[in-house]
Amino acid sequence: MRLFRLAKIVTVGLRFGLDRIVLEADTSGRLAKVWQVFFFWRRFDESRGVRLRRALESLGPIFVKFGQMLSTRRDLLPPDLADELALLQDRVPPFPVERALGVIEDFYQKPIDEVFRNFNRTPVASASVAQVHFAELPDGTEVAVKILRPGIERVIAHDIALLETAAIMLEKLWVEGRRLKPREVVAEFSKYLNDELDLMREASSCSQLRRNFTDSALLVVPEVYWDWCGKSVMVMERMHGVPISQTEALRAQGTDLSALSRAGVEIFFTQVFRDGFFHADMHPGNIFVHADGRYIALDFGIMGTLNEEDKNYLAQNFLAFFKRDYRRVALAHIEAGWVPAKTRVDEFEAAIRTVCEPIFDKPLKDISFGKTLLRLFQTARRFEMEVQPQLVLLQKTLLNIEGLGRQLDPDLDLWKTAKPFLERWMDEQMGWRALLAGIKDEAPNWAATLPQLPRLAHKALTEPERRDRIHREEIARLEATQRRQNRLLGLIGVLLVAMVGMELYRLLG
Repeated sequence: MRLFRLAKIVTVGLRFGLDRIVLEADTSGRLAKVWQVFFFWRRFDESRGVRLRRALESLGPIFVKFGQMLSTRRDLLPPDLADELALLQDRVPPFPVERALGVIEDFYQKPIDEVFRNFNRTPVASASVAQVHFAELPDGTEVAVKILRPGIERVIAHDIALLETAAIMLEKLWVEGRRLKPREVVAEFSKYLNDELDLMREASSCSQLRRNFTDSALLVVPEVYWDWCGKSVMVMERMHGVPISQTEALRAQGTDLSALSRAGVEIFFTQVFRDGFFHADMHPGNIFVHADGRYIALDFGIMGTLNEEDKNYLAQNFLAFFKRDYRRVALAHIEAGWVPAKTRVDEFEAAIRTVCEPIFDKPLKDISFGKTLLRLFQTARRFEMEVQPQLVLLQKTLLNIEGLGRQLDPDLDLWKTAKPFLERWMDEQMGWRALLAGIKDEAPNWAATLPQLPRLAHKALTEPERRDRIHREEIARLEATQRRQNRLLGLIGVLLVAMVGMELYRLLG
């Protein structure tokens, strides 16, 4: 089975000329000339990016998803390939409803009609890992039922194994292979994909995001119905809204597109900097708009997390960018250890300024985050900057935000929209609000600790004296032991001398 799958991958690769992409890395050109002798008959009118995208689409949903993930690694791919892979859409034909019903009935151990009052046999969405049907719970509550694609675990394990083999071969046979880190990329992809195979994990992510935005005026997240959820089935509140890509329908329901675009920026920065937990798959298919103008988030299979160190680093960099303080940006990278300590700050500062200065004071329609990120990555490679895996999803999400912003309001000034939020967040982290928040958080601990202060103070004052006494007693014990050992050794020496003397006397006498 694996050999047949491998043969298909090789055949598709040759059909779309993917071998040429690899051969182009050979600067001597000799290998490409030899290869051309065997495949002289092939002619390609499409660009290499289009051919790569079409090849992945031909290989199936797992490879399409891999291409989507690769499109976020602009630190590794040339811009033409990354841009084309970003166009991949995970349009996968639905699996037969009989198999969907089989998964549900196997999970609940009862017929479908005993689980739901009504179950729509026609899926409303289908992707590589799961598909969604609308249904009603026994009490009439409208829900969306997400069902894991049957047998997907085996398919994924099989294709991941092939990707790992291809990555090893790429590193060994291609001079650029090591720089592209193919095994690291496949491992990263495998982690994200396997996370999506557990719908309980997705349900918990949905629940967490909903809790983070309770009573929010910007974002609504569906409720999870835990009693109906498991690893292969997830049941959540059915959401009613207009897909964010349908701008004419949004205008017809009275939605202010400019306000909507600004709200999208605020939602993004709130998730990243306030919560350190963000929706990392914010393409138009996963976002609806409620009649009251709030965003509706859907599909929580891919979520990103950031720790406090990451958040502080990002906030400092964003604010420094907004203030055009490129020296602060350079220092932040060096202090975080993301570029070598030997890096000259002035050279790194000048390189960052060259990338960022041209994009300021321009509306969103006149700039591209994709191109800016690409140039920053090229600069980073020049200064031996290490790519931070935890920020890859953030980069992908930022590109999604760019696309939504262009669609809703091409004149959106992202900088002016984001700067006040970041300044407020930094003030809450480092200013007097941070002090008050810290006191509030620690107050319960202080209430428990205050009655113990006299005892703790007495212990702290007497502890050095007690330690000194113990040390003195230990030293005295060791000295006494040493004296006993010395006396014993002396006695043994006397006995040995006496024994030797007696033996000599016997032999001589």
